[in-house]
Amino acid sequence: MLNETTAARIVISTAASEEEAAKIARELVERGLAACISRLPGLRSVYRWQGAVEEAEEVLLLIKTSQERLPELEAALQELHSYDVPEFLVLPVMAGGGGYLEWLLSSVTKQ
Repeated sequence: MLNETTAARIVISTAASEEEAAKIARELVERGLAACISRLPGLRSVYRWQGAVEEAEEVLLLIKTSQERLPELEAALQELHSYDVPEFLVLPVMAGGGGYLEWLLSSVTKQ
């Protein structure tokens, strides 16, 4: 059954390597800050950093979490990440499967 009101959020971030992405993903899930993290390797990013245009291979992280855990998630991502300024973009989940959203939110409740 479709649920159209939810506190679920998707956080987008990137990592410098598959190894770093795996470490971050496992740690965030183990800490209960994310229910699931999908890693998508093979991303090529072009960006401006310290006045220069850079290009790098990265791994995209799609982090499924709750509104309530966002501050702790952001702090943990900063702690675990090799970047000075890790990407941290939060997207609202407008609707989703009731069972999936129930599982997601119960997986990231404070322990």
